[in-house]
Amino acid sequence: MRSEHGLDQAEGLRRLLVGKQTRIVTVVAGKAGVGRTSTTINLAAALARSGKDVLVLDENHAPNNLLEQLTLSAPRDLLDVAQGRCAVQQAVLRAQGYTVLPAARAMSALNRLQAVEQHRLEQALTEASSGVDVMLVDASLLASPSAPSSSLATGVSLLVVVDATVSGITASYALIKRLALENAKLRFEIVVNKVAGSREAMTVFANMAGVARLHLAARLEYFGYIPLDEKLKRATQLGRSVVEAFPASSSAKAYAELAQHFLHLPVEQNEANGGIPFMMQSLMRQMRSGRAAHLVN
Repeated sequence: MRSEHGLDQAEGLRRLLVGKQTRIVTVVAGKAGVGRTSTTINLAAALARSGKDVLVLDENHAPNNLLEQLTLSAPRDLLDVAQGRCAVQQAVLRAQGYTVLPAARAMSALNRLQAVEQHRLEQALTEASSGVDVMLVDASLLASPSAPSSSLATGVSLLVVVDATVSGITASYALIKRLALENAKLRFEIVVNKVAGSREAMTVFANMAGVARLHLAARLEYFGYIPLDEKLKRATQLGRSVVEAFPASSSAKAYAELAQHFLHLPVEQNEANGGIPFMMQSLMRQMRSGRAAHLVN
């Protein structure tokens, strides 16, 4: 792990230099059904219980998305803010110790927004995240090359949720390959979901990391695992995080460990120099270049 004294000192210095800047972590998956949204909800709850201010940006518009799982109603969202229909405070929702900003419609419309609307969107995200330690993004699936998602932006950390099935591993690796080759992503944190224990999780990770070393310039890092746990399923049915509903369960303890691991992740240089304005400007540049390439073809 990262226990060398010199690395610890360097990391501590960098955190002092970064200060209160919000860390942006995008939770992604190669296919639906592997637990991306559940991971976002429970990691947010675990980070909040550890004393961190957390904002969740919900990009996912698929059925059983984050809002549905938390039984939250969103009369206003980020698109309404971007279009000047309401203030960002009217779109932010309260969850279990953290806040949620619905952003699925705004992200889908991102490459169609006018310049003034894009500026409002950037300002809204900056305002909503003011004083926030972590912004977790429940990212939409990259269903097409032109699909907008914060996972494509520079200056965000990527947490890839993998399940221990052949299709899950294959889809996750395909996503990592695409982001590495097309978007120059160099580092991926891997969390293995729905496994019996750490040995199975490490086997899945080791196989993926080995293939990546041979074929990609990207670096895969082991973030942790979430065990199979009926209490997690029951908490989802209740519209709550397992951390809140069943804090003594094996999955709640696993999320508490992930939260502690998260707090010790190194801050990459592009994060230290970035923040939300940098993320949005990067994403808009990619959307414009993608649109230009589409027109040429």
